[in-house]
Amino acid sequence: MMTRNTAYLFSLLPGVITVSGNFLGGNWVYGNFLYSLVFLALVEWFVPEKKSNESQKESRLPDLILIFHVVLQVLALSTLFYSLKENKIFGFAILGAALSTGVHSGTSAIVIAHEMIHRKSAVWQSLGKFLLFTVGNIYFFVEHLRIHHKWVGTDNDPATARYGENVYSFFIRSVTGQIAGAWKLEKARLTTEQKSVFNFSNYVWMSLLALIFVLLMLYFWLGQIAAFVFALQALIANFLLEYTNYVEHYGLHRDEKERVREMHSWQSDKFVSRFMLIDLSRHSDHHYYASKPYHVLERYEDSPVLPGGYAAAFYLALIPPLWFKVVNKTLKIFHQQQEQKGSVR
Repeated sequence: MMTRNTAYLFSLLPGVITVSGNFLGGNWVYGNFLYSLVFLALVEWFVPEKKSNESQKESRLPDLILIFHVVLQVLALSTLFYSLKENKIFGFAILGAALSTGVHSGTSAIVIAHEMIHRKSAVWQSLGKFLLFTVGNIYFFVEHLRIHHKWVGTDNDPATARYGENVYSFFIRSVTGQIAGAWKLEKARLTTEQKSVFNFSNYVWMSLLALIFVLLMLYFWLGQIAAFVFALQALIANFLLEYTNYVEHYGLHRDEKERVREMHSWQSDKFVSRFMLIDLSRHSDHHYYASKPYHVLERYEDSPVLPGGYAAAFYLALIPPLWFKVVNKTLKIFHQQQEQKGSVR
């Protein structure tokens, strides 16, 4: 019988497909793009929910799965550049490889990094920062922990999507707002320590310099195509990150003085969202208790349920009129139910 922890092994499959496709080259490079953004996104509309809160807290498997994800991310990028160097990937396949690798980076590396940076261990946090660097993200480590979790659902949080805001305008507002917020926090910290904002301990500044260095190394070692592919996979990965931010809190507002509650995040118990994204879709519990490891997160009856699931809603979000038609209606019904519950109480 499949347990909750063993079901998370499914999250490794996109990485295996990406690594295999990149190594084989040719049309195989499209594998993960087709699997993750076509097959899974469609299947999720039809697969049932898995609402059980069962957990095996003492199991080592959840931590091992995180390590496997780190290894797969390294292999995904390594095989990508190896096959580019050996001319196993050329023509339109270059775009396919960037798409598949970027999708893996967005649905694996960033998701796993999110789990890791929430842990207190310096080792886990360092691994999380490494994964974020592989996708060119210079702001998430600082901004997510110190701004998003404090101000989620309020106008002070750039990573909370407002009612009626489409995913494209949100992407621009969220990324620019988070970079500015992370820079401001680092500047304030360094000013307190009487250090220059361009000090080597400025996470945002050093991440930016390191990223530029990597792009230059790729350019001079493998050529402009390699630098372009790395940048494109990073762009895809970060768009998927912001898409996830978009669906996690869209239209859910709270007062600045109100405690973050289970009704301030969209939840999904769809099998794909739960186990391919290591229970990121149980986002309500994550914000209620941010220190909880992913394999013990619980569902809440009072949380709004995202139509279709985190994977299935991707194409809804890409077509704003369709998104507003489906999700705004769901949100209206959720608010009506909350008002009815409040009147009964």
